[in-house]
Amino acid sequence: MEFSLQLSSDYPDKSYGGDRVYRDMLDQAIFADKLGYDAVSITEHHLMNCLMMPAPLQFVVKIAAHTNDIKIMTSIVVLPLHDMRTYAGEVVVADIFTEGRLMLGVGRGAFKYEMERLGVPMEETQARFNESLDVLQALLTKEEVSWDGAYYKFDPITIMPRPVRPGGPQMMMAVLNPEGIYHCTKRGFHIQTTPLSGNHQLLIDQVGSFNRAKDETVESGKDLTLSLSRVGFVAQSQSDQRSKMEAASRYYSRFDNVFTGPGLVDNGMVRPLPREQSVEELAESLLVCTKAEMIDKLGPYFDLGIDRVIMNMNFETDPQEVLDSMQCFAEDVMPHFTKRTKSVTAAERRHG
Repeated sequence: MEFSLQLSSDYPDKSYGGDRVYRDMLDQAIFADKLGYDAVSITEHHLMNCLMMPAPLQFVVKIAAHTNDIKIMTSIVVLPLHDMRTYAGEVVVADIFTEGRLMLGVGRGAFKYEMERLGVPMEETQARFNESLDVLQALLTKEEVSWDGAYYKFDPITIMPRPVRPGGPQMMMAVLNPEGIYHCTKRGFHIQTTPLSGNHQLLIDQVGSFNRAKDETVESGKDLTLSLSRVGFVAQSQSDQRSKMEAASRYYSRFDNVFTGPGLVDNGMVRPLPREQSVEELAESLLVCTKAEMIDKLGPYFDLGIDRVIMNMNFETDPQEVLDSMQCFAEDVMPHFTKRTKSVTAAERRHG
């Protein structure tokens, strides 16, 4: 089982500065590369301070210039917000500049606030995503592509430069529904999912659908992977665990607002809203715990055959504490599940 770090751009205080937020994320990516994490991942969100990353492909290239081995995933980019006729070329260029380390994770968008303010009604996101994905794949695999669909109509075009890899970079689909996982896997996509609020039966169903599709595709699907996204943090003590859970609860009071709530955003700042779920109840569904508890909680994922766990350690947490958690996780937890880990000395860390 491999491990990725989600470079979550949480920005609860405007006075901190966007430049410092992205510097912190870059520091995390460089450190993750040194520690032997398999990948870092970047999401795409606009017009808000929660998961703030309006230019994921630009940041992918920046990370590649400062790291050596680590894979760089977009998880996810929101296809309905882009014009595939220009975006396909941007993807090819990013794949070239990252020297093949890019994995393009795609999705339809989940935050009504940003989607509708950018001109995409939520009830159209699935249809727009489906057509956008078909157009993107066609442009990455063929020349002189023309289209006559519901959202795209154009005469024959050929994107330039042509992809270095046939069909462009590996593609990963963000999907929760087990049946959707089955069909996306059958189409040859890597999968990223999450068990939502720690629903273990849902996770079993998600893994089962993925494995069923892989078994049916036989040779063509043997290299496909299933990634699981989780909020997690290695706490140093019980009191530290409680403090981090309180921070996670504050983070979710904003996240829920734009994910499932009314989408109340004031001058770019997502408004925190009261949550019915207690801190104790939230703790049951997150991986915020001591390193011994973390090993126990990751065990079932390993037993299920999850290929990669994507850890989001940044939720109103101090940047230095994120680096500390990353190192503790890499040196004390990851060796139980993977042989990829490396040890980083204090000197290497200071001069990273």
